[in-house]
Amino acid sequence: MLLPVLLLLSVCPVIRCFSSGLVMDSCEDMRPRHSGQTPQTGPSPFTVTTERSSFTPGDRVKVNLQAPPTTPFIGFLLQAREVGGWSAVGSYTLTEGAGRLLTCSLRQDSAVSHQSDSAKNSIQVMWRSSGNMRDIQFQYGLLKYYLLFNCHESHNSTKLVVKVYNPRPGMLPPVHPASLCLSVSFVENFSRFWVDVTSDVLTSTGGSETPPTATSPTISPARTTTIQPAPPAQNISSADCGVSKVCFSHPSHCDPTVNAHCYFLSAMMLPGAAARYEMSGPSDGYISFGFSDDQMMGDDDIYICGVSSVGLVRVQHAFSRGQTAPQLLPLGNVSDVRASVQDGVIRCSFTSMNIISTQRTSGFNRTYHLLFAHGPSSSGQIQFHTETFISTDKINISRPSLVRPAGRPHILKAHGALMLISWMTSGSVGMMAARYLKAAGGQQLFSRDGWFVVHVAVMSVTVAATFIASILSFSHVQGWSEGAHPVLGCLVLVLSVLQPVLALLRCGPQHPLRFVFNWSHALNAAAIKALAVAAIFTGLKLIDSSVNQWLMKVMGGFVGWELLFYFLLEVHLKWKFYSKDTSTVPLESTTMDVDVLLVALFLLGNIPFLVALLAGIGTS
Repeated sequence: MLLPVLLLLSVCPVIRCFSSGLVMDSCEDMRPRHSGQTPQTGPSPFTVTTERSSFTPGDRVKVNLQAPPTTPFIGFLLQAREVGGWSAVGSYTLTEGAGRLLTCSLRQDSAVSHQSDSAKNSIQVMWRSSGNMRDIQFQYGLLKYYLLFNCHESHNSTKLVVKVYNPRPGMLPPVHPASLCLSVSFVENFSRFWVDVTSDVLTSTGGSETPPTATSPTISPARTTTIQPAPPAQNISSADCGVSKVCFSHPSHCDPTVNAHCYFLSAMMLPGAAARYEMSGPSDGYISFGFSDDQMMGDDDIYICGVSSVGLVRVQHAFSRGQTAPQLLPLGNVSDVRASVQDGVIRCSFTSMNIISTQRTSGFNRTYHLLFAHGPSSSGQIQFHTETFISTDKINISRPSLVRPAGRPHILKAHGALMLISWMTSGSVGMMAARYLKAAGGQQLFSRDGWFVVHVAVMSVTVAATFIASILSFSHVQGWSEGAHPVLGCLVLVLSVLQPVLALLRCGPQHPLRFVFNWSHALNAAAIKALAVAAIFTGLKLIDSSVNQWLMKVMGGFVGWELLFYFLLEVHLKWKFYSKDTSTVPLESTTMDVDVLLVALFLLGNIPFLVALLAGIGTS
């Protein structure tokens, strides 16, 4: 018996389990996160029963998940979803030992899962409906594990297949009682699971009548299903903008049928207090629009069109809280949803009879600022937006019009202008003066070397402008923004303030450790310059909504122009040192003139680039 045991221990795999029931990663697609597994395609042996067939807002409904006596399950996940919806709705309370509550779709206690890996035949919970819900279905995922082993018998070549339910790492299989197993080999780790949607619907009566108290009707599970994608959104265009519908786009007057990579939103009122919404735009996660009482995010009624974790596009209804993730709401009275994603462009259209509601106002006939935002998503969950567009004026969607996006706040334009001037003009001149004009010698200014006076003056302005620009951005955002740009900007600010502090603490020119300051000062300056250029590129990318990205291209030319003159000045510097060693004629006056001329030429070429970028920032 020792041999098969040792062989089994050598091949028995480590099994990845989620026995605690903390399976929030499965909230959306209901699938367990065990690699290489697919749902069963046959009929599910499990059933879901409820104590009633309809509900009103606030009702508590007893839900029972039942397995056959011979087919226990190990893990499970249970949610209620609106028919055709993707988000968990309502909330659960548990009976003793039933499982654990989870937060799915940003709603607390909106799902139930197992709390141990013991075999289960039934689970009973209480589900409570929330306000303004449509008909719902209960969706569940059930998981059953077992291992298969081959037990090679001693007297013949037949094999005995041994099943071990609820396996654990290192667990040994039982041995055939009639013979001695000479060897045991691991065959397969079966992780069978079912993802099903109930075929019958729990009907919402909307509070108009008392729900019947039918005696536990069984809601039979359908065959294993997947949520079907919505029909593709087609014919989203700017036709009839200002005639029969409100249109909001960025850039202004864009037509998504001509330029798919612009951001477009339209709203058209339909008979019966309904509105038809269409939106499109490039994004690697989601696009969204909302109604707001002001031009700041927070307390807004929003709709999100995003790519789920399984690659399908869905529509979600939410309420924006500002700096935190939006609170998902029941989709409500939404119909005729059409959604698709192609070549990185998301398109959605749907009809909604939901009343627009912000914290201060509600109703179709009110006026609101339109918001449009897009950003990335992770496993179907939206992340912080990368860009937003806001209408200049409040609009009423029942009155067709062309809506202009508001320009960026002046305080952010000032931030960008100050950082651009600081690190692409004044900072560059200060660094060139310290390295190249110093080596050339030159005249005295205010009893100091001329290069030193220029260097200190322009770098002081650069550091002061950087500090002011940082204050402006933080005072506007009043928090921390996502992305690389604020990180790079903060690094530039910290190193910029550190640079003059270290300069004030430097040792004398003749000190033996003076070289330490010289090298650290130069390396810190190079780091600041590189980080500042990266910060400017990322900042321009945030505001450059043009099709050809001309701001980014101009900035690339700006950097190339500066690199050219650094190269010329460096070559001239090396030539001076070489000529100084081989020539008997003083070269200081001539080389000084050449260095000044090169710096002056750099400034002349710098101005057109600077003006073009400042104009782009000003018109963004």
